[in-house]
Amino acid sequence: MNNLPLIHRDISWLSFNYRVLQEAKDPAVPLLERLKFLAIYSSNLDEFFRIRVAGIRKLKKVGKTKARFDFDPSTILKEVHRIVNRQQEEFSGVFERQIVPELRKHNIFILRRLDLNEEQKVFVENYFHNNLLPFVMPVLLVKRRIRPFLANANLYLAIHLRQKKKPLTESEYALVKIPSDQLPRFIKLPASGERQNLILLDDIVRHSVSWLFPGYEVQDTYSIKLTRDAELYIEDEYSGDLVQKIKSSLQKRQVGPASRFVYDREMPGHLLDYLQDTFDLGKNDILPEGRYHNNFDFFKFPDFGMSHLKYKPLPPLHHPALHDVDGPFAVIRGKDQLLHFPYHSYHSVVNFFEKAAEDPNVTHIKVIQYRVARHSRILESLMHAVSRGKQVSVFVEIKARFDEAANLEWGEKLEKAGVRVHYSFPGVKVHSKLALVRRIENGRAQLYTYLGTGNFHEETAKVYSDFGLFSVDPRLTGEVSNVFSFLENIKPPKQEFLHLLVGKFNLRPALYQLIDFEIAAAKRKKPAKMILKLNSLEDKGIIAKLYEASSAGVKIQLIIRGICCLVPGLKNRSENIEVISIVDRFLEHARVFIFHNGGDERIFLSSADWMERNLSFRIETTFPVYDPDLKLEIKTLIDLQLNDNVKARIIDRYDQNEYRRTSTDIPVRTQLETYFYFKRKSE
Repeated sequence: MNNLPLIHRDISWLSFNYRVLQEAKDPAVPLLERLKFLAIYSSNLDEFFRIRVAGIRKLKKVGKTKARFDFDPSTILKEVHRIVNRQQEEFSGVFERQIVPELRKHNIFILRRLDLNEEQKVFVENYFHNNLLPFVMPVLLVKRRIRPFLANANLYLAIHLRQKKKPLTESEYALVKIPSDQLPRFIKLPASGERQNLILLDDIVRHSVSWLFPGYEVQDTYSIKLTRDAELYIEDEYSGDLVQKIKSSLQKRQVGPASRFVYDREMPGHLLDYLQDTFDLGKNDILPEGRYHNNFDFFKFPDFGMSHLKYKPLPPLHHPALHDVDGPFAVIRGKDQLLHFPYHSYHSVVNFFEKAAEDPNVTHIKVIQYRVARHSRILESLMHAVSRGKQVSVFVEIKARFDEAANLEWGEKLEKAGVRVHYSFPGVKVHSKLALVRRIENGRAQLYTYLGTGNFHEETAKVYSDFGLFSVDPRLTGEVSNVFSFLENIKPPKQEFLHLLVGKFNLRPALYQLIDFEIAAAKRKKPAKMILKLNSLEDKGIIAKLYEASSAGVKIQLIIRGICCLVPGLKNRSENIEVISIVDRFLEHARVFIFHNGGDERIFLSSADWMERNLSFRIETTFPVYDPDLKLEIKTLIDLQLNDNVKARIIDRYDQNEYRRTSTDIPVRTQLETYFYFKRKSE
């Protein structure tokens, strides 16, 4: 394992985020969608520093060595900073030199304070006094005496001042908050004709900041932001009340140690030095950006009704058998049903639970909640089911990062409604996406199950590409029942899993066995192949197996959206492995595993990525697809992805992330082709 060729997971993740930035650079992407990709890039990077970089910094601080962790934290930190600095310069260039001029062509102007005419200046000053004054919180900094607390991800202006009466005295410095957490970031200015004028909240504060410091001459202003460590460090997860410990840790998240201090790269050295000293920041804490931070606010950039600057709508399609049907149970009993979101409307899933809640023959409903919508019709239907006399139990994973508070809130709401709620247990995260319904039919109990690659989340189902399978197959329903039994009783099932591959039980050894079967076939000179679609590939044991398979002659095609620590194309090691990554309007989230299996293909869908945490420390569910029609459908969709020559990028050992081009003149864009594939089927 020590000599295993690997790309460090955080370096690989930065390559993934650069693929997001490439979408913002692509002139073929509609203009307002390019702004959205800038927002996605920025949001991703913020979370990366709050979690991953904060963790590496902690390792460095406590003195962990590369001998123990296979990497030197200091080296990785330097490489992360080098890559991010380069990407941030490119980000600024994309925004300033590409997107802003394109917006002007469409009569959308982003003005700065020096661009304002007299009418606009009056508007800005009135807006400042009427809306911003209660929030800006000006503070004059005094070295080693006044050091204000910088709230996580809040925007501030660092101000260089000189006293009016003593202009030759030393510089003084101050901070003013930009209250983008309280007010819109983009403010419409007075304009005439078809012209649309906008100003960022930052520049309204810049224009008006002199009102806050009478007696001082404002020399210049520069924006800053501090990102704080967001990990929940629970001292002893195995003792005491885990729910209460998570509640306590959530209160500390906003005051955690610094993980990144970003500043306007135009800031002069004397001001940056002063801020570093004031806030006790080291050189590894600071990163330059452009004039503006928190660029995830581009999610809220006004569209002025210009729909032609967005993607053409792809309204979710009605599933031909399940959409809004009065009797979903009869449909599922007749044949397994597969949905593919966001191409199919998620209403079919919501409808299933709402009908189960109303159906007098349904006695039990069980669901795993990992992430759900703020206003969840599914959970509302479960509470309604209790009022109809049904036994409902929900396993609530309260360690779902950044959804801990929402899940705790939902858990309490469900309990009050009479739902039996089971919470996380120590040392394990539950990431399976399962549901089970028991219904009395002809005097006998019939189980219905739903197995998914994505969460029970009505909102993310509009933009995340996932599969969901409904089935009454006893091979699946019985083992799903065993998963719920384990979650509710925390006792290993009495029967082994023979069909489901379940994390903490048989998932890792079963995957090894499937790969070994292909290796054995290749050694006998028989056809041997794997097609694996994942969000992330990081686990060393699995990567070693894939290298072994490649060396034996197994043909391996990987579709990896995010982290890929495997190095493809290495002679005598991975030359039989091809890797592509697809980034487009929908987030590729489904996991699909296809094994040739001597010609009798085995196809699995899964909640699990091939990362150590998923395979060893989580309850994940990988489930087989048995229905031949559904297997063919999945194969067809995966073939579309493998033949994408518009949004697929080849990942090679140099990780250049270039668009993939083929010899054909016909463009194949997976997500559009998938949508129209289902549209043809629905008609």
